[in-house]
Amino acid sequence: MDSLLTQALTVFMAFFAIMNPIANVPVFLGLTSGNDEQTTRSVALRSLLFAFAVVVVFSLAGNAIFQLFGLTPSAFRITGGIIVFLIGLHMLQGNQSSVQNPSATDKLNSLDAKLSIAISPLGMPLLAGPGTISTAMNFSAGGGITNIAITIAVFAVLCIITYFFFIFGEKFVRYLGTSALGVITRMMGLILAAIGTQMVIEGLHGAFNF
Repeated sequence: MDSLLTQALTVFMAFFAIMNPIANVPVFLGLTSGNDEQTTRSVALRSLLFAFAVVVVFSLAGNAIFQLFGLTPSAFRITGGIIVFLIGLHMLQGNQSSVQNPSATDKLNSLDAKLSIAISPLGMPLLAGPGTISTAMNFSAGGGITNIAITIAVFAVLCIITYFFFIFGEKFVRYLGTSALGVITRMMGLILAAIGTQMVIEGLHGAFNF
């Protein structure tokens, strides 16, 4: 039981650091600015459902993808660890994605267009980007149904948490301030870089049996 709890916490921290729902609140607010409350909630829900579906597919199909392309779990752990490390390094430097500052041409008017941002850029790559997919496949690969179930369940919990961050984001940003958000982003970057390093170490251990 303790090992399962430890694994669940590890998976949660990895996903939390990659998705970074706290730092993504300003992104969400920027992309949904001018929308009414119902549309904003719809965008939040659709983006998270899409991200959850992506993670479920890659968690379940991880081994099949390995076999199809002739990959080993160790090789993917090393590659995924490098990707996760680079994302963490990017966050440590305080860099922001271009989607955080949408241009005037991105201010969409029709309801369908407003809802479409739930798929891109919110759903992918913001929430279910390469780092999230790599993490899902790494944690679910090679561990049987238990690892897959833990990975999917933990990501579902994180999606629920992220939804409330998005919905109450305006109050949250006003309460914390931009400086505090910057500090949190860098802390998440440090944790993410460490998780990526650990993934590489585990991949090397599996590949070379040392």
